[in-house]
Amino acid sequence: FSCLFQASFNIFGGTGFQVCHSLGGGTGSGMGTLLISKIREEYPDRMMLTFSVFPSPKVSDTVVEPYNATLSVHQLVENADECMVLDNEALYDICFRTLKLATPTFGDLNHLISATMSGVTCCLRFPGQLNSDLRKLAVNLIPFPRLHFFMVGFAPLTSRGSQQYRSLTVPELTQQMWDSKNMMCAADPRHGRYLTASAMFRGKMSTKRSMTIMYRTRTLHTSLNGSPTIVCDIPPRGLKMSSTFIGNSTSIQEMFRRVSEQFTAMFRRKAFLHWYTGEGMDEMEFTEAESNMNDLVAEYQQYQDATADDEEYEEEEEEEVDA
Repeated sequence: FSCLFQASFNIFGGTGFQVCHSLGGGTGSGMGTLLISKIREEYPDRMMLTFSVFPSPKVSDTVVEPYNATLSVHQLVENADECMVLDNEALYDICFRTLKLATPTFGDLNHLISATMSGVTCCLRFPGQLNSDLRKLAVNLIPFPRLHFFMVGFAPLTSRGSQQYRSLTVPELTQQMWDSKNMMCAADPRHGRYLTASAMFRGKMSTKRSMTIMYRTRTLHTSLNGSPTIVCDIPPRGLKMSSTFIGNSTSIQEMFRRVSEQFTAMFRRKAFLHWYTGEGMDEMEFTEAESNMNDLVAEYQQYQDATADDEEYEEEEEEEVDA
C-alpha cells in the first residue's frame, strides 16, 4: 500500500483509480477489495473504477467462487464508484457461439476483456472530438448511488490473432453494440430497463452522423431521453473503427441472482465455511454480504417496476390526447 500511495503523490491532478480484479479467487476478491477500501480511506475524493470479473461454473477452478464473489460485491457496493461487470459466463458464450471457438482458453477470454477495457478507457488516454473522464461518466450513468454496476459491450467481436475481413459501418457497429450477444454480462437487457447508457466510438468518423445513428438505434432498444456519445479519433490496433457500450440496466440483477443462488446453496449447508472461519472471519460477515446482495437485487427490481409503470402511464396519456 505504501508503494501505491507514494506513486499517487507523484501524479498531479489524477481523477481517480482503476482496479482490475477477478471475484472468483481469493486474491482478486479478498486482496482486491481490501486495496479498494484502503484507497477509499486515503483518497475519499477520488473516483474508484473497477473492472470486476464475475465467476461462472462454466469457467471455474475454485469451488468457493460464490462465497468470494458475494463477499466482494458487499465491498464494491460500498467502496466503488463505477464497476464494469465482466462475466465469465458471457465471455465463454461469446467465444463458443459468436467466435466459434471449440475450447476457449483464459487467453481468449482475456482478449475480449482487454478490447472492452481499451474501449472504456480510450477517452481517458487519447484526445477526441467528444471527450469524457471518470467523473463525467459517473454523473451520466449513475442515477442512484448503489446502482453503479454496468453492463459493457464491444463491437466488432474478433478472436485472438484474427483480423476483421470487412470494415463495419457506423450503423452496423451501433446495432451490434446494443445486441445482447455482444454484452460481457450474462443478462438479457430485454428482460429489464435501461436506466442510463453511453457509447464510445473509436476511429475516423463524423461526430454528427455517429450521434444521429446512436439516437435512432437507441429508440429501438430503450425509452431513454439521452445517452452520452463519446468519439475518439484513434482506432484500436488492427481495426479501422470500433464501438464500446456501457449500460446501467436493471437486467443485471439476473447475474446477481445467479451468484446469490449458488451462494445460498453452499451457505445453507455451511459447505467449506471452515476455510474462512479458520482465518478469523465470522459467519455474520457472510450473512451481511448475502443480505446486501439481496437488497441490491431488490433495488434493481424496484426501479425496473417503477420505470415500467411510468411508461404505461405515459402511453395512457398519449392515448387520451389522441382521443
